[in-house]
Amino acid sequence: MQARPLAVDGAFEFIPRVFPDDRGLFVSPFQEAAFVEATGRPLFPVAQTNHSRSRRGVVRGVHFTTTPPGTAKYVHCARGAIIDIVVDIRVGSPTFGKWDSVRLDPEDFRSVYFPVGVGHAFVALEDHSVASYLLSSPYVAEHELALSVLDPELGLPIPTGIDPLLSDRDRKAPTLQEALAAGLLPHYEECLAIEAAGRDRRS
Repeated sequence: MQARPLAVDGAFEFIPRVFPDDRGLFVSPFQEAAFVEATGRPLFPVAQTNHSRSRRGVVRGVHFTTTPPGTAKYVHCARGAIIDIVVDIRVGSPTFGKWDSVRLDPEDFRSVYFPVGVGHAFVALEDHSVASYLLSSPYVAEHELALSVLDPELGLPIPTGIDPLLSDRDRKAPTLQEALAAGLLPHYEECLAIEAAGRDRRS
């Protein structure tokens, strides 16, 4: 498995080897040894797995979890295709305000690791696109917040020809600067401390 750091500090893309034969194929989208080598830490304790199915044009996000408790994610696409987007919203981060994106699909079986405190969004490129997640914290509605995926200051990569289909919550979400002014955003040092505490629990 290959790993590539993304433009957001602490986020990584993972590309596994795919083994096709006349029966189909075999692939391992998560491999702990490769994860540890790339990130310098074991995988977070998994508290929940999520599975979403989206039709073409659905845009989910930008979602994030209040910190604390904070949530790390490991995401791959089991069917269809999505553009997965990580946005650094951690106040004090060296890459604050930057984003990066990776196309996820069941051809290359790429995955993305999102550290605690960053924002996550994706664009479904095909009908019946399935995103699967490992999460370090369980879902608690009052901890889950959103930023506008259409914030012009962020300029996120929604492809030409996609008419974004958004939930009511995502449509009404504040911009990055509005959330910053309201004190809603996570702080970088606190996010790092939460990740370190998770490593201590795992060891």
